[in-house]
Amino acid sequence: MSDANGGGAVVSGLVQARSRSLDDVVARRHVIVCTGAGGVGKTTTAAALAIEAARRGRRTIVLTIDPARRLAQSLGLSRLDTAPRPVPGVDGLDAMMLDMKRTFDEIVERHATSPDRVQRILDNRFYQQLSASLAGTQEYMAMEKLYDLDQTGRYDCIVIDTPPTRNALDFLDAPKRLTDFLEGRFLKMFLSPGIAAGRFATRAVGVGTGLFMRAASRVTGAVVLDDLAEFFQSFEGMYEGFKQRAQAVYHLLQRPDSAFVVVSSPEPPSLREASYFLRRLARDGMPTAGVVVNRVTVAPGGHVGAAPTAELMEAAAALNPDDDIERATAVLLELAIEARAIVGRQQQAIEAAFHGLTPPRLVEVPLAGGDVHDVDGLRWIADHLTGATAA
Repeated sequence: MSDANGGGAVVSGLVQARSRSLDDVVARRHVIVCTGAGGVGKTTTAAALAIEAARRGRRTIVLTIDPARRLAQSLGLSRLDTAPRPVPGVDGLDAMMLDMKRTFDEIVERHATSPDRVQRILDNRFYQQLSASLAGTQEYMAMEKLYDLDQTGRYDCIVIDTPPTRNALDFLDAPKRLTDFLEGRFLKMFLSPGIAAGRFATRAVGVGTGLFMRAASRVTGAVVLDDLAEFFQSFEGMYEGFKQRAQAVYHLLQRPDSAFVVVSSPEPPSLREASYFLRRLARDGMPTAGVVVNRVTVAPGGHVGAAPTAELMEAAAALNPDDDIERATAVLLELAIEARAIVGRQQQAIEAAFHGLTPPRLVEVPLAGGDVHDVDGLRWIADHLTGATAA
């Protein structure tokens, strides 16, 4: 696998990762997309990277399309919405949450040919359902919002926090699926002259289409078909714009100044998800910055080899359980032995998950003493992500 700067032969062994820091990613990349399985600290990672970019004097915005709203809480904001909001105490950083329905409405208002056409679309019941719940619409709207943010030229760095990994794949696939739907055979059927005139069962519609419409009207009702036909007819002429913007964002994500950061925990299921997404990014030619493994256990002494585990076990066994100090020492040694066993299992899981892959960067963020829920905690995470604090 290669990163955005080229090179990087595929070799076995995670130890071959070329860097243990995202310092240069934060300093130089224009778009940073954080993705990963659920519950691995992806939102925290996105917020920490955004804070670090702003701390370096880059005008930055972090956008979440995760409906859990954890990002607002971490940044000290009471709420997030579709308008960028300054983050208190962090100069140069804005945050916002994707409002799928509002973003779709804005596209309609911007690209429909007349105010009357805008209102017909916004009032259409099929549009109201599609814009709020159709599978893939959220990811497509995220693409549109990213396009808008890039086009403003206002931000040096745009950080995107995506839904869990399988949905994050939709971030790449959904625009094509949605535009295929909008310009496919279904659309052409509803734009036929007979349907445009509201005559579902006439010969003008055509034999095959007429049979379909008669059957569909019995199941759904003619009113539903009227809404559907009006929706497609109102959007006529706008489909090419949808397609062009989706392609523009796809190319934006492939540019050398973009970067995908795959976030994982040290547990095998999320590591497998991360490995799967790394391979998918490589297949699509997307610039992969590397992997962040959150909540990694750090052995006492900083690494497994600080003292052989067998020696610790012997030392614990030799202590007098009747002496308070020696008994307490024995307990501490046993905890150290247990921590080292966890470290060993986690490192083996990481090696196994990424066997045959060489992420350009691998960053392990240590398990914190408590939940990270404020800007100070995010700065602590950022220090580990960029190598400012040795893990």
